[in-house]
Amino acid sequence: MNILVLGSGGREHALTWALAKSDKTEKLFVAPGNGGTASIATNVDGVNINDGASVLAFAQENNIDLVVIGPEAPLVAGVADVLRAEGIAVFGPNGQGALLEGSKDFSKQFMVRNDLPTAAYATFEEAEPALEYVRAQGAPIVIKADGLAAGKGVVVAETLEQAEQAVRDCFDGAFGSAGSRVVIEECMTGPECSLLSFVTAGTSHPMAPAQDHKRAYDGDKGPNTGGMGVYSPVPIVTDEEMARMKEIMDQAAAATAREFEGDYRGCLYGGFMLTPQGPKIVEFNARFGDPETQVVLPRLESDLVDVMMAVAQGAPEQIDLKWSDSWAVSVVLASQGYPGSYEKGKVITGIEEAEKLEGVTVFHAGTKMEGQDLLTNGGRVLNVVAMGQTFAQAQERAYAAVDLIDFEGKQFRTDIGAKAAAGRSSWD
Repeated sequence: MNILVLGSGGREHALTWALAKSDKTEKLFVAPGNGGTASIATNVDGVNINDGASVLAFAQENNIDLVVIGPEAPLVAGVADVLRAEGIAVFGPNGQGALLEGSKDFSKQFMVRNDLPTAAYATFEEAEPALEYVRAQGAPIVIKADGLAAGKGVVVAETLEQAEQAVRDCFDGAFGSAGSRVVIEECMTGPECSLLSFVTAGTSHPMAPAQDHKRAYDGDKGPNTGGMGVYSPVPIVTDEEMARMKEIMDQAAAATAREFEGDYRGCLYGGFMLTPQGPKIVEFNARFGDPETQVVLPRLESDLVDVMMAVAQGAPEQIDLKWSDSWAVSVVLASQGYPGSYEKGKVITGIEEAEKLEGVTVFHAGTKMEGQDLLTNGGRVLNVVAMGQTFAQAQERAYAAVDLIDFEGKQFRTDIGAKAAAGRSSWD
């Protein structure tokens, strides 16, 4: 089977890595890929992954049997629609389904309409009414740019001044057109947990839960990022909470079949807050999470090609998920200054030595090859993933590998998983 993966980050390297393990994979392409995917697949230049016609032309010329869409932008742009119309199997929802991530207001309306528990909210298209609402509600409060903002359009404002500034930033263009509409939510409390699910034909097949670390610095300080580290499974989640999250994902999957033309065929990411009132949805994403994918897929024992083809063909009865009992911990190595401005082109060393450690795999997020050198090429550069029979073993292996990798300005959190190790009381 010939497979094309769209995207260039750590998620796409992990997807490519998992697909490459299948004996059903014959040719594997990644557009555009990165320095890591180049070693296990063919990186493709010249394909505009946000343009359906460009992707279709490559798929037809190379007899592609399955297209796996990694990032959200091609999904929102309707790339899946163009490919499916020409009979090509696609893992990823159509443009309508992708609006669950592409518009936070659309997503919140979907949640409310389908009785899915979430934070109270209001949506605004002008700054002054939004500011008045913030002042009436007080802080803490959450300000979200409505559209896609690469994981950075959310501000959890602890003070009224921060909230007002976040509203002004959105309407002043800090997030481009994504901030032309603003969603303002109540600030829920509790630990967060991600539950990704394979969704097709109105059914949900949940994956292993994971817990991301969004803030840039130790102790959950600093600005929100695309994610600085993650682990799976999540020990603080009770059996009752896990059952409720699965129930919510089942409800959401059934609603996609009712509401969206065709049906939702891909990954539905449920971002949950484990509130005192029970799990509530923080957000939906229309694709695999990044960096959650980097710890979830290494624990998947089923053949990912089989699963993705069943999803793409609308055959939920063919999905059989098996999971490893091992723990997985991932530490993100970022460029100095991320999530703000940062420099690229720094030489990376030590990956080969790190991957010699037992249970360690390094997924590339923002890298490129230049001659014989591997260089930094993004804010999040590498995902250092370690597997272990216990959480402590996986965590220890991950940080031992981190110590072996070097590039100028290497930035990372030293406390990934600290709360899991301390137990739920650390959230109080």
